This record gives sequence, structure tokens and C-alpha cells, in this order.
Amino acid sequence: MSQAMIRAGLTALLLAVAAPSLAVLPDEMLADPKLEARAREISKGLRCLVCRNENIDESNADLARDLRLLVRERLSAGDSDRQVVDYVVDRYGEYVLLSPTTKGANWLLWAAGPLMLLMGGGLAWVYLRGRARAPHPQDAALTEEEQERLRRILDQQDG
Repeated sequence: MSQAMIRAGLTALLLAVAAPSLAVLPDEMLADPKLEARAREISKGLRCLVCRNENIDESNADLARDLRLLVRERLSAGDSDRQVVDYVVDRYGEYVLLSPTTKGANWLLWAAGPLMLLMGGGLAWVYLRGRARAPHPQDAALTEEEQERLRRILDQQDG
């Protein structure tokens, strides 16, 4: 293996590892490392409204950049982490949270999965119990009339 191939492989590996952190541009970062660390922590919980499944720290979308700058602006103004998140939620709605709260109508979304599982289990139980109680065709005996008719049919086939 040549040196160039090794370097190319290491460069690709480093880029793959560092890719999520490349979204935050140097001009966005705060000079105070403690504030920057708080901004990064807050950004992990905020959804990019364009990408939907990425937090704003990982997204390269313009809106994610605007949100990162907004978070840093609020932190620089002296807001607590909770105040910053509340401010962003007030502007963009609860959808901006990667982990929505269980307040208001969201409780229904959180409860829907377990409720549907319980309902499905209940329906399965009722179905299986009804099926167990139903008479099985092989257990039912033939009446005298049915037996005579069956004998006639079988006799016709033989003769």
C-alpha cells in the first residue's frame, strides 16, 4: 500500500468522523468555551425544520444555521438553557424539539402506541376465546336423516 493511499484513507476517515461537526462554522462559534458548550448541548435537542431527522448542529441547511445563531445570541444575552429552548419553541412550535414534551395534545401521541397495543391484544384475546368456544365441525354427529342420505349417495356411487 502506498503512502498516498494511506493518507487518502486517513483523510476520508477523519472527514467521516468529523462530518457532523462541520455544520457549525467557525464564524458561528462563541468566544467563550463554556457558552459554546452550552450552545452545542442545546442544539443537540433542536430539530432542523428542513432536514427533520437531524439536529441543528449537524445540519447544513440555512434555517439550521439561523437557529444556531439564534441560540448563541440568546445565550450571549444571558438567557438560561431553558429560556433559550422556550424562546425557540415559542417561535417555531414544539416540532422543533427532537424529543417533544408530553404536555397538551402531545400526551395522545405518546399514549397512542401503548393504547393500540392494548387494544390489539384485547381484540386478539376476544377472537381466540370466541374461536375456542365455537363448535368444531368434526365433533358434530350426523342426524339419522343425514346418515340415511349419505348411505344413499354412497350406494349410488358404488352401483
